[in-house]
Amino acid sequence: MLAFERHSSGETDRAEFVPKALIVAGWTGRDEKALHHHIEELAAIGVPRPSSVPVFYRISTANLTQATRLEVLGPDTSGEAEPVVVAMQDGLWLGVGSDHTDRKAETMGIALSKQLCAKVVGKTLWRIEDVASHWDQLILRAYVTIDGKRLKYQEGALSAMRNPSDLMSRAGAKFVASTVMFCGTLGAIGGIRPATQFTAHLEDPILGREMSCEYDVDVLPVVS
Repeated sequence: MLAFERHSSGETDRAEFVPKALIVAGWTGRDEKALHHHIEELAAIGVPRPSSVPVFYRISTANLTQATRLEVLGPDTSGEAEPVVVAMQDGLWLGVGSDHTDRKAETMGIALSKQLCAKVVGKTLWRIEDVASHWDQLILRAYVTIDGKRLKYQEGALSAMRNPSDLMSRAGAKFVASTVMFCGTLGAIGGIRPATQFTAHLEDPILGREMSCEYDVDVLPVVS
């Protein structure tokens, strides 16, 4: 069960939501140069190229969380800030989350790596209709804490990624009510690397608002 504070046309309410499907969309960049950069930064750590662009991974809904602390196995995981579409009975809503991923397992198979870590989603939603006309101007940012220092990790406008209507149409029958879809990410500033804390922000500069999700990362020892 997920709980959200929802904002629509100046009104606010609260809603609980039981997800029935979770999709993580990958390789969603519109700009071929930027997409190639992200593919290459993953290739640099041994991740094979995708079978299609974009690609849609089905993930267990048990992986969805709003926790502020994640426990991960080993030191090779990291977060990715992403816009998140939540399909409720009364329409489509937009949130922000992190597709936390096991990078070591990613070199063996992306689908496998996606299943091994929780996917964090924030507690705020905006109605997609309210941002559709200026979707490309929304700004996605991420900050991390590494060796005790807070660093900017990702930043860019959503114009860099495919519109969610494009992704939903490509997902086809996979996208139904009670579905949550992570819509892709931006390249990491300075390269992909683990952190002890991760914060994702989504800014709407037109309506003057921002939402976020943040969590600490606890690394569990790998015991053979």
